[in-house]
Amino acid sequence: MAFVIEMLDIDKSFPGIRANDHVTLQVAERSIHALLGENGAGKSTLMSILFGLYQPDAGTIRVRGKDVRVTDPNVANELGIGMVHQHFKLVHNFTVTENIILGLEPRKGLVVDARKAERRVEELSRLYGLNVDPRARIEDISVGMQQRVEILKMLYRDAEILIFDEPTAVLTPQEIHELMGIMRRLVGEGKTVLLITHKLREIKEVADSCTVLRRGRLIGTVPVAETSEEMVNGQWQAVRPTEKRTVATEEERAGQSWFSRIVNSITTLLPGAQPVLLTNPVVRPHLRRLLERALPHLVVLRHSEIPMDIRVVNLGTVA
Repeated sequence: MAFVIEMLDIDKSFPGIRANDHVTLQVAERSIHALLGENGAGKSTLMSILFGLYQPDAGTIRVRGKDVRVTDPNVANELGIGMVHQHFKLVHNFTVTENIILGLEPRKGLVVDARKAERRVEELSRLYGLNVDPRARIEDISVGMQQRVEILKMLYRDAEILIFDEPTAVLTPQEIHELMGIMRRLVGEGKTVLLITHKLREIKEVADSCTVLRRGRLIGTVPVAETSEEMVNGQWQAVRPTEKRTVATEEERAGQSWFSRIVNSITTLLPGAQPVLLTNPVVRPHLRRLLERALPHLVVLRHSEIPMDIRVVNLGTVA
C-alpha cells in the first residue's frame, strides 16, 4: 500500500515529559485516519510535528515517499499539508474572504483583487458543500461556520492533507453530523484527512483507520470497519494492563459516592423533566454515561452553546 504520510520512529520530549516515544504513523492516501487517545496521549504533539509547529528530537517524516524536514507551517503548506486547530486562528472583525486570503492576497495592480478572491472562495464552498458566505464577518457567524472558514483556508492554499485537531469539541450535534459529511466529501474529492479525537463514536462513523496512542506510545493501528469498540479498548489496555485495572477500580470506587451526590443534587435542584446542562468539561466519560442513563432528560453542552432559556447546573457547585 502507498502511504501519503509516514512518520517513522518519531520521538519528542519537553521538560519533564516524553510526549512521543518512538511513534510510527502511516496514512493511506484518500482516507480518513483517526488518532485516538486520552488527553496527554501525544496526538496533538505528533500532528504539530507534521505541521511544522514542533521539531522532532528523532525520527523521519516522509510525504509521498520522499524524506522531508517540516521546519515550519509554511513548509507544511508547500507540501500540501493544512491544519484546523482546536482554537481557531481568525480575525473576528475581518470578513470570511479577508481571513482566508490573509498573507496570500490576489492582486490587481497595486490593490487586492477582492472580487477574484470572493469568487474563488464561493467556488470552493460549493465544491465541498461548505455553504459559507464569503462576505460575512467572522464575528457574525456561528462557531460551526468559523470552523468551515478554517477548512476553506486550507483548501484555498491547495492542501491535500488536512489535519483536524479535536474538531467536534466546540460543535453542536447537528454541526458534528454536518462535519462528518464534509470530511467524506473531502476524501471523495481526493483529499486525505487526519482526525485527532478521543471519541470512539465519531471514529466508527467516519474513519477508515485508527491509530491508538497512550502516554506518548503507539498501541496499534486498526482498520475501523473490522474493529469493535471492545477491540479498540483491548488495544488500549495492552500496555500495563495491571495498572489500567487498578486505575479503573479506583475511579469506580471514587465515582460511586460522587455519582450519588450528583444525581441527588440535580433531581433536587431541577425536579421533573427540565433539561440539565453539565458545564464541567472534565467529567469522566464513564460517569457521564451513568448520569445520562440515570437522568434521561440530560443535555450536555459547553458554555458557548448555552441557550438563554435553559437552567444551568455546574457540576463544580454540586459535586
